[in-house]
Parts: sequence; C-alpha cells; structure tokens
Amino acid sequence: MNNDLRTTTDHHGCVTDAAQPSHGRSLAYLADVPIDAVKDIGPRKAKRLTEAGIGSVAALLLHAPRRYLDRSQLFDLSSVPLGEEVTVGGVVRSVSRRRISKNRVMIEATIGDGTSTLKAVWFNPYLKVDQGEEIALSGKAELFRGRLQMKAPDLDRLDDEESLVTGRIVPVHPRVGGLTPRQLRAAVDNALKRSRPIAEVVPTEILSRLGLAGRDESIANIHFPTGRADADRARDRLIFDEFFRIEVALALRKWRQGLQARGANHVIDGELVDQFLGALPYRLTAAQERVIGEIRDDLAGDHPMHRLLQGEVGSGKTVVALCTLLMAVQGGFQGAIMAPTEVLAEQHFLSTVDALEAADLAPGGGPDQGGTENLFAGETGPSVRVALLTAHRAITNFSGSVDRSTVHGWTADGTIDIAIGTHALIQEGVQFAQLGIAAVDEQHRFGVHQRVKLRDKSSDHDPDLLIMTATPIPRTLSMTLYGDLDVSVLDEMPPGRMPVTTAHVPKEAEELERVYDRVRDEVAAGRQVFVVCPLVDDSAKLEVKSATAEYERLRSVYPDLRLGLLHGQMRPADKESVMHRFRAGELDVLVATTVIEVGIDVPNATMMVIEDADRFGLSQLHQLRGRVGRGEHPSVCLLIAEPSTTDAEERIAAMVATTDGFRLAEEDMRIRGQGTVFGARQSGLTDLRLADLLRDVEVLVAARREAFALARSDPELHHHPDLVDEVQALLGDDAEWLERS
Repeated sequence: MNNDLRTTTDHHGCVTDAAQPSHGRSLAYLADVPIDAVKDIGPRKAKRLTEAGIGSVAALLLHAPRRYLDRSQLFDLSSVPLGEEVTVGGVVRSVSRRRISKNRVMIEATIGDGTSTLKAVWFNPYLKVDQGEEIALSGKAELFRGRLQMKAPDLDRLDDEESLVTGRIVPVHPRVGGLTPRQLRAAVDNALKRSRPIAEVVPTEILSRLGLAGRDESIANIHFPTGRADADRARDRLIFDEFFRIEVALALRKWRQGLQARGANHVIDGELVDQFLGALPYRLTAAQERVIGEIRDDLAGDHPMHRLLQGEVGSGKTVVALCTLLMAVQGGFQGAIMAPTEVLAEQHFLSTVDALEAADLAPGGGPDQGGTENLFAGETGPSVRVALLTAHRAITNFSGSVDRSTVHGWTADGTIDIAIGTHALIQEGVQFAQLGIAAVDEQHRFGVHQRVKLRDKSSDHDPDLLIMTATPIPRTLSMTLYGDLDVSVLDEMPPGRMPVTTAHVPKEAEELERVYDRVRDEVAAGRQVFVVCPLVDDSAKLEVKSATAEYERLRSVYPDLRLGLLHGQMRPADKESVMHRFRAGELDVLVATTVIEVGIDVPNATMMVIEDADRFGLSQLHQLRGRVGRGEHPSVCLLIAEPSTTDAEERIAAMVATTDGFRLAEEDMRIRGQGTVFGARQSGLTDLRLADLLRDVEVLVAARREAFALARSDPELHHHPDLVDEVQALLGDDAEWLERS
C-alpha cells in the first residue's frame, strides 16, 4: 500500500489522487483517507468516530446497517396499519408551535392526502415545516383520542429527489461515535458518492465460482439497496470478504513458515520413545496413536512442525507431548514446554519425572557429585535429564534444587534434555544449545510474541512447535485463530475415566446443608474435595464468596477435617507446600481460587464444589470440573449459584446438560459473542463485522479453500498486490507478519 498518499479536493469537494488506478479506489486506499474527509464530519465527530474504530472512509463503508425499514411504499392515510413502521405522504394543512418548558418546543402539523388526515408531533425547536408544502412522514402510526397520529416521525420533502428515507429501503446503522442513524446515513451516502467505483481485489474466477456479487455494487447495496434481495446478496459477498482476508493472511503465513524455516533433523523412532511407550501401564487410545502418528509425519518432513493439539481435560495430551519431546531428545536435541502458571509447570515436571522413572529413563547422579562432567558418570543406559524453571525456583530430576543460574548454564551447554517452566523460559539469560521442539500449554494464555520468543531460543534452526490447549475451540474459531496451524484433536478419553455428574444447587439453606453433608460423606469414604471461590478476599462491592473467608468458615463447619487454602497471592513456597500435601492425601478439603483451574491431577479428588458459579465463564467452569473424575471413583461437580442474568442462567444450564467441551465451547461463543472468546485482538477477529462463526461456517470453509488454493498457485501473491494491500490495511497489527516478510 502506498503510505505516501497526498490527497487533494476537487471543486465538488471530492477526494482525488493521481496515483489511484483508473479501475476504482481500493479499500486499502480508502483506509488511508481519514474520516474527516467526509462531508459534515468535523474534528469533534471525527475524534469520536476514530475512538470508536471508524477512523477512515473504508471503516465507514464497512459499517453495515443492522436492519432495514421498507419505506418503498406510500400508504393512504385511510388504510395505514397501526403500530408498524410505515411511510405516508400528504400536504401540510396546518402547523402550530408551542413552548412547553424552558428548553422544549412542541410542533404539531396536520397533513392530508385526500383520503384522511394525520397529526404529526415533534419536540424539536429546530424543525421547519410550512403550511402548504408536500411532505412524507415515516414512523409508527397510532390512534390518539380517536385521531391518527405519529410521534417524532422522519420528515422529507417530496420534492427532494435525494431523500435517503422516503420511497426506498432505509438502512438503520448501529449507533457509533455519538452519530444518530440519520447522520450516519448521510455520512455513508457522501462517502459512497465520493469513493465509487470501488476496486475489486478478489480474483474474478473465485467470484464466479461461488456466485458472488462484485465489490462495488455490494458495498453500495449493503447501505442503500433497492430491495431486500439486493441487501442479502451484498451481505453474502461482504461476509465472504471478511473471512477471505483472514484466510489469505493465514495461508501466506503458513506458506512462509514452511519456506523460510530451517528444521531440525529428528529421529522419530528410537530407544527413548519405545521404552517410554512400552512402560505405560495402559494402552494408548486410538486418538492418541493417531495424533502421535500425525506428529511423527510432521517431524519427518522438511519444514518445522506448527501443530495445534486440542484435547479435553484428561484426554492424554501430556503423554503425547512427552512422546514428542522424547523424539527431539533421542535425535540429540532439547525439548521445552512452557506453561502459564507455576502450578501447571510444576505438575508437568512431576508427571514427567514420574513417567521417566517408570520407564527406567531417570538419570543417576546426585547433588553431591560435583559438576556436570561427573554427574552422570555412573549411568549405563539411556536417561533423560529434566529441569523445572520458574520465577521462584529451579529443580532437576538429577540434582534436586539448584540455583536458577545453574539451570541457565545447563540448558545452554546441553546438559538439560527437557526444560519445563513458565515465562521464565523466555527471559534474557536463558538459551538452549539445540532446541528441537518447543511446546506451549494452555496457549490462549500466552500472546503470539511470547510463543515466538520461546521458538527463537534456538540459534541455528527453527524448532518444531506444538501448541496445546485443554480449552476446546469450535472448529470455525480454530480456522480463524489458528488457521495457519495443522490441528490435531484428542477426541477420545482414556479407559477408566469416570463420568462427572454435574448439578445446580440454589443458594438455599436446606440445599447448602445437603452439600456440606455430601462433602463429609466423600471424605469419610476416603476421598478428597475441592471448594472453589471467585475471590481471594472479601469485597465490599461484590457479594460473592472469597476463598480466605470460606476457608475460615469451613474450618468451623468441619473442625475434624483437614483443610487447606490455596490462592495466587500466596508465597510460591506456601503454594507448593499446600499442593504437595493435597496430592499426598494429607488434606481432605482444598479451598481455592481458580489457581487450580489447570495443572492439578489428584485422582483421589472426587468432588468439586464451585461457589457463586454464575460468576465464572463456561470455559473456566469446564476446566474446574475437569479436576475431578480423574480416578477410578465416580465424581460430582456442584454449581452453587443464583444466576441473575440470562447469560448466567444459560451457562449453568449448559454445564448441567453436557460434559462435551466442544459443545460447551460453541455454546460459550453463542452466549458471549465470537470476538470475546479469545480476545478480538487475535487473528483478525476485529474484521468480523457481519460474519458469524457459527452461522456462516459454510462461507468460512469456502473462503479458506479459495485462500489456500490462491496461496499455493501464487505463494507471494505477486499477481495480486492489491489483495495484499487490503489485508495489511484492514487487518492492521494482526497482519504485521506481512510487513516483516
């Protein structure tokens, strides 16, 4: 896109530019024309519009109406329907103005059309209407004291051939920047007249294949259609455009990742993987075997892997990830896994160490053996050296707790085979000798830049990237958020996983007593219980349970039980101690915040009580429920809540109705809206003005197919520079990779 545009204004007030091609102005060009170039948009209105996301002519033209009023038919006053939006016309027979307060003036006008009369009433001191002129009124007609009346109708002079509201389909645009629908209509009309023709950037053969209308007519018809069919056809085209821009960006990024990256040479079948899998006390599920096969194929290819691994809580992602990391280690490379919290990182470290010991892959050595040159002198078989690195501690499976600087040195010289940690892995001072595979768990808690920083810890090649999530993502959302990644889904639970029964418990004394009795019964049976609260401490503004207060209260309710408290504001050593005691069965009840949402694996925990469950999102509730049902005993999740909103009621009802995370993810997106599920800042979701990821899935699939086919045939889009300009201009920071390339 030409970033050095110099616009001038001709004698009609239209924006002109000699550099603009004769076939029309592109949206990329119009994205460089500021909104104050539109008639009647002065500095103050421009500032408000820009703050609301409409800072250019392109943004204004893409601000589509939310509905339409059909005013293409003028009704006779004698047959006008009551209570409906209609348009009537006639001659003004009388006008009166009356001040009813200091700042309010009431204007009454009576019009007649030869069949009947109607009184119109406005409270607008600036309105001008004269006796004898012919006008049209649009609004809802009603009877008032036996007479036909309209309150505050839109008014147009019938001799005004440029009317935007009379005798036509009238757009109703969403309010934005403080402008009324009438002001927005006028602004859009002016922008359209001064921008057309709008250039086409989508290849003609794609439009023909999909039966889509042209860009210029679609943008015109979405605002001012001659009929509803034109508006619907325009909407179909613009929905496709929104998806197509995102998918083009993703297709190009995926192609460039493969072209520019230097991959590691992995040994996909070897002693470590075989020994690890052979020692598992259970058979892999068919889903795990399928996904491991997909990863093997990736690692055997010429280009680095970029794969998203989705799996329900407890579906066996950790085993797949560890198997993947061992493929790197047995080829002479290192592996790393980054988690968003210390609790989750520690859980990964403990489960990895346990799995390696069970497979006889744990290293020898000890803290008293001196430097790394003799730490492993007594080892005879293969071993895997693992380190945990967080902001507060460093520990290995061969030398216990050590200084963080020591672990830094061991990752840099290759002593550490697998590093597990939090953001500490991407801090300055951490470097890897040969990072072969980088895994990121609970990826939606990390930004793209953090992911890239982990990948960049390898100096002479691009490591393979495995991104994991236990938060199910609807297929349509993953196609827009992660469309540049290959996707694997663990859609099968390991045998032995017990179902979790979920119930809604109203906040009534009798119902709560049953919950307390149920907690005591579970503990008496030798099981353990989670109690989760929304807040750490009590709040003067929110009447919801806090973990600290609930812990103190439950200590009096259960004086004979062993209770623990866990929240994010505790010192790391205290958190570690509490979790260790709960895992070891030394605590009966753990009162916590959502710090236990991920990374807690206690098979003996069979009951999850969530206080004020209506305060949590569906994804959080599903994750919390996943902390139980991990052992051989039936489990229960009790949602204590009094939902005060429709959305909260729907969330609770969905949790009770299903344990299917993908169904819940789609329900979550339906309730909250697509732009809020993972943050509208990601991957072009800000560009979805008309498109709906659940409703328009067929359009999304078609857009993805066409975009990826286009990228395959013209990998740099040399033949479609205007399309690249549009992606850059309209996706903004979401397409910054185009700038770097």
